[in-house]
Amino acid sequence: MTALNRLQITWRAAQDIEDGAVVNLGLGLPVHCSDYLREDIDVVIQSENGVVGAGPLATPEAIDTDLVDASSRRITLRPGATVIDSAASFAMIRGGHIDVTILGAFEVAENGDLANWDMGVAGRAPLVGGAMDLAACAREVRVVMEHVTRQGASRLLRTCALPLTAVGCVKRVYTDLAVIDVTPKGFVVREIVDGLSGQDLQAKTGARLSFAPDCGRLSAPPISSFESPHALRGSAEKTA
Repeated sequence: MTALNRLQITWRAAQDIEDGAVVNLGLGLPVHCSDYLREDIDVVIQSENGVVGAGPLATPEAIDTDLVDASSRRITLRPGATVIDSAASFAMIRGGHIDVTILGAFEVAENGDLANWDMGVAGRAPLVGGAMDLAACAREVRVVMEHVTRQGASRLLRTCALPLTAVGCVKRVYTDLAVIDVTPKGFVVREIVDGLSGQDLQAKTGARLSFAPDCGRLSAPPISSFESPHALRGSAEKTA
């Protein structure tokens, strides 16, 4: 069994972004979804810091230090983009104008509860940011994260142990082992990596799993964290 690496998780999440969607990508891992958008779709990426219409990462020769995304990566603007202040950016979020937000998470519960702002570590300040606004106000919340912690504890649980960001908001979770929908009946596995049995996936999950009748194979093109997304875009699409 070969689990996906962190960038492969974001590649898989990016493949489900719909044509015409207004999408917010959260701080950290989620922002990399913008590097792997399909060429056949037209998507507006809204960055919490005030960019509406964020483009791909800037090539080294095109870097403008005034243009950054929510993770301070040097980005470009797509044609028609605009830069707005923080108040307008959060008015857009709180007004329900975000179709999809993709966020990182520490834990997700089987009813869709999300915990992603406070790990409860002594001496480490929690990072609220705009996650609560996005989780409460976006039309759909999707999560990218590793299936278990470094200590091997599941991040998918019956009930979140950490402080909640929002209740019942998560609709789909992308991990290094599976793609899982949150439904009224709990977690439903849509895709699973090769070489991992359903029983083994269940053993790594802190809540009951159901498996979709058409449960497929979770795979992604070879992507290394040391490679440039500019070089990867074409090869990733060819592999897919």
